[in-house]
Amino acid sequence: MATQDKLQFIRKNYQIVYSLVLIIFIPLAIIANTVIFARSFQSAIDRDLQSKAISIGDAVNAGIIDSLDNPNKLQERIEKINGYNNEVVSIDLLEPAGEDFKVVASLDAKAIGRVSRDMVNIIAWRQDQPVAFLTTSGSNNSIDNKVDFSQKAVRYWSVVMPIKDGLGAKHAVLSLKISVAEMDALTKQILVRSYVVLLLTVVIIILLLANNTRLFEYAALYRKIKEIDQMKDEFISVASHELRTPVTGIKGYVSMILDGDMGPISDKAKDSLKIVMSSADRLAVLVDDLLNVSRIEQGRMKLESKPMEINKIINEVISELSIQAKQKNLSLSFKPHKGESPLVSVDTDKFKQILINVIGNAIKYTLKGGVEVFTNEKDDKFLEIKVKDTGLGMSTEARSRLFEKFYRIQTEETAKITGTGLGLWITKQLVEMQGGKITVDSIEKVGTQIDITFPIVKK
Repeated sequence: MATQDKLQFIRKNYQIVYSLVLIIFIPLAIIANTVIFARSFQSAIDRDLQSKAISIGDAVNAGIIDSLDNPNKLQERIEKINGYNNEVVSIDLLEPAGEDFKVVASLDAKAIGRVSRDMVNIIAWRQDQPVAFLTTSGSNNSIDNKVDFSQKAVRYWSVVMPIKDGLGAKHAVLSLKISVAEMDALTKQILVRSYVVLLLTVVIIILLLANNTRLFEYAALYRKIKEIDQMKDEFISVASHELRTPVTGIKGYVSMILDGDMGPISDKAKDSLKIVMSSADRLAVLVDDLLNVSRIEQGRMKLESKPMEINKIINEVISELSIQAKQKNLSLSFKPHKGESPLVSVDTDKFKQILINVIGNAIKYTLKGGVEVFTNEKDDKFLEIKVKDTGLGMSTEARSRLFEKFYRIQTEETAKITGTGLGLWITKQLVEMQGGKITVDSIEKVGTQIDITFPIVKK
């Protein structure tokens, strides 16, 4: 049960959990990246120094090979080579002496004549190739020595290699110690800077996150708003369905009374019932709009699109809305484009709803003049339906917000015009769901033109 509670908490508060993970993960990732970089950098430097140490050994080999038979000259050459390179801290030349090796020349005069039994000399002699390894001051000169990079001792590259003559014959073993203190100091400086940058980065991230603790509040608030929004959608959907039945009943009974089916009534009662019918009609429109919004937002709007010639549907809508236009003494006409009418793929009922919304709005916001509907082909690929009126027009700001949900233009002229602010939002959604596009162009006090474009599927 405890596990289920934890999982449920994580699901409900995943934004908070995600933020906490980021707070922990980002600094750790930066630290890990810096550590990996530091190790890779140190390893690369060590490889370069190893190659350099072997190269120095080769140079020493070349400088002393012709003096192997003359101990004094050999000692002189070794001391001279040391003067050329201050990184070389020790040079020993050892000749085989039975199973061991004897120092015959060295930067340390006291070491001359000393017998060495170091395994590394034997390995280099027998393998006939250079052996290079890291060691530190105070440690044994052994190939198995493991270096602790955290200690403050000076590090060296030890190189042991056989000395050969021009014919490739081995005569002695050369042992060098080359200090890497200068390079270590530079490396340490770079790494210290890297760690300082790392520390500052982590501190900045922590301060930034600490300064934005409201992030958790925002995450919880966002989740709550999302839940409320979902509840609102569900409420609107249920309420709209529940309202449709009584509204239909009210309209039916009022219509029967007005038609005289319930007996004669006075003129005053008729006037009152007409007001009731008008209000019921407006309420029915609102309910239908809310239902359409709910269906669209919840993805429940079903379309049955098929190729069709749309002039007939436009004529039907013009005929239905002509009564409204005549009541306002407005002209309403349709001018189809010349030639054969192309086919577009639309849902008949939804396309009719689009036209009723757009043409009905044009009539509603036009006080004089008229509304003209015409079609036009564009680039032989699209069919344009243009609805042009001589109405109130609108400002640039109103044009930019025209298709927003619940938006209505608020001016003195529009104050008495009723509407839900949902019709054009629904229209835009229906147009785009059928692969079309809707745009508006308008000038205040001059008029408005709305263009609806659908792809042509067949001519």
